[in-house]
Amino acid sequence: MLACFPRGHKGLHGNGEYVSLGIATMDEFINEERSTVGLTWAIACFPRGVMDTNIMHDEEDALRHDGRSKAAADSLQILGVYPIGCISKMHNTAGGISLRSASCPDGQKRRVCYYYDSGIANVDYGPRHNMVPRRVDMAHALVRSYGLLDDMMRLRERPATEDEICVVHDHDYVDLLRDLTLGNKPVTCDIKAYGLNKVVNGSIDNPVISGMWDYCQRYSGGSLTAARALAAGEADIAINWSGGMHHACSGEANGFCYVNDITMAVTELLAHFRRVLYLDIDVHHGDGVEAAFANSNRVMTVSFHQCTEGFFPFKNGLVDDVGEGAGMYRTLNVPMKEGMDDEGYHRMFRPIIARVMEVFQPEAIVMQCGADSLSGDKLGRLNLSIRGHACCVAFMRSFNVPLLLLGGGGYTVNHVAACWCYETAVAVGKEIHEDIPPHWYDHYYQDQGYKIHYPVKQGRNKKDNDGEAYITTTTNKVLEHLSKLEAAPSVQFKDPKKAATIHAHDLLYDSPPEEDADPMVRLQRCCDDRDLRCFLVELGKRQQVLDRGKETRSDVVKRHRV
Repeated sequence: MLACFPRGHKGLHGNGEYVSLGIATMDEFINEERSTVGLTWAIACFPRGVMDTNIMHDEEDALRHDGRSKAAADSLQILGVYPIGCISKMHNTAGGISLRSASCPDGQKRRVCYYYDSGIANVDYGPRHNMVPRRVDMAHALVRSYGLLDDMMRLRERPATEDEICVVHDHDYVDLLRDLTLGNKPVTCDIKAYGLNKVVNGSIDNPVISGMWDYCQRYSGGSLTAARALAAGEADIAINWSGGMHHACSGEANGFCYVNDITMAVTELLAHFRRVLYLDIDVHHGDGVEAAFANSNRVMTVSFHQCTEGFFPFKNGLVDDVGEGAGMYRTLNVPMKEGMDDEGYHRMFRPIIARVMEVFQPEAIVMQCGADSLSGDKLGRLNLSIRGHACCVAFMRSFNVPLLLLGGGGYTVNHVAACWCYETAVAVGKEIHEDIPPHWYDHYYQDQGYKIHYPVKQGRNKKDNDGEAYITTTTNKVLEHLSKLEAAPSVQFKDPKKAATIHAHDLLYDSPPEEDADPMVRLQRCCDDRDLRCFLVELGKRQQVLDRGKETRSDVVKRHRV
C-alpha cells in the first residue's frame, strides 16, 4: 500500500524495521495527458498485507481538497498518496503501523499497566485554587466503572524516596519541601525564592499545603514505577494520571508543580534506552522538562501549546527555541493561537511527529497528556474535543514503542476525568460506550448530559487566511528545524543491562488490589454500623433494667421511640 511521508521518509514494518523507500514523480503514475502537474511524490508503505480503506478515502479527500490534482486522485484511486508539502486532512486516521478498530485506529492489543494512589485524592491546594488533585480520583472512578481495570495490570503504590527526587532536584530545595511539611526544622530562608507562596498574576500558584511532601513523593513515585515497568519489559504502555508536573524546575516550584516527575521518569528510562522522546500536549509549554534536557542529545522534547500574549509560561516555547549545545534541534516547540480545533491541531501534529519518529527513532516515549488543551478549560483557550485529544495518544500508540502516559494540566475537572478515562480505553484498545455508568461522581457530568464526550465550542474560522497561513508556516518551520538534525544519532550507552535488576514482583501486584467501595456507600455503612452498635448497647441496658423488674417492655419501646 502506498502512503505519503516527508521526502526521504522510511516506512515502518510491523516488526519494527525501518526500510528506505524511493521518491518518484507523479508522471510515473499518471499519464501526462491527464495531468501535467509534475509534482514530486513520496512513496512509502504500511505493514505488509495491510490495506486500510479508511486511510485511502481520507487521503483521497485530502488531495482533492488540496486543489492541485483532482485527476491524480481519480486516476490513482488514492492508495494513501499525496504530494510532498501537502498537509493531509486525516480527520480520524491514526497513522503508524497497524489497522484501526472501533475504539482507536490501532486495534492491536497492548500490555498496559496502571498506577493509582488513593492518597492523592485528598490533597487540597486551597478553596480558590484551580488545581484539584481529586480529578485523578474522578478519572479512576470512571476507569473502574467502565470495567477497564480488568484489562490492565496494576502497579504497586510506591512513593519516591528523597534520594530519587534529588536525582533531578537540588538538595536544598528538596530539604525545604520536606521540612516545610514535616516541621522537623525551623525554616529560616525566603521560601518565595523557591517558588513557594509566590504570587503570580494575583494568585499563589504553589502554596505550601498540608501533606505537600507526601503528595510529591506519591505522584513522582508513580511515574518512576511506571517507567521501570516499561524498562523491565513488563508492559508496552504504562499510565500514571497523577503525574505530568512539567513546570517544576530543579530548584523551585513552578506552575502548580512542586516536583518534576517527568524528568525523573525520563532519567530512569535513559538508564535502559538509548533515546527517549518527550511529547507534551498540555495547553502550557513544557518548560521544566525542556530546560532539564535542552543540552542532551539523547532526549528530544516536543511541545504543542498555546502561545499568546500574557499566557503562562511567559515568553517561552517559541518556534525558534530549539535547544543548545549537544541538544541543538532536539528541542521542538509548536506554538498555537487561541481556538485551535481538532482539524488544525492534527494538521500540525501528525506530519511533525511522523518526522520526529523517523529522524530521532526513540526507543521509549513519555507523553504528557495535559487536558487543559480541551475545549472549555478554565485556563486554556484551545478547542480540542476529547476525541481529538485522544487521537494524539492513539497516534503515538500505533508506533509500538514503549509508551508512558502521564497526566498534567486540566482545570474543568469533569472534562479532565472523562478525557483520561477515554485515553485509558484507547491505550488498552477497548471501546467504551457513550453513556457514563452510574457511580459516586456521576453528578459532575450532568452538564455534559452524562456522556463521556461533550460538544466543543464553535471551531476556528477556516476562512481566516491568517490562521490557515499560520498553521502551514509553523509546521514548515518546525519541519525545517528537524531537517537539520542528524538521523538517529549514535550515543554512548553505559549500562544497557541495568533493566535486568528490575524485578516485576516489586512493580506489579500479583493479583489486582481490592477497590474501596463508593466513598458515600462506605460512609453510610460506617454510620449504619455505628447506629446499630449504639442501638444494641442501649437495648442491652434496657434489657438489664427489665430483668431487674423495674420497667415494663412497653416502657422500653416507648422510650426508644422517643
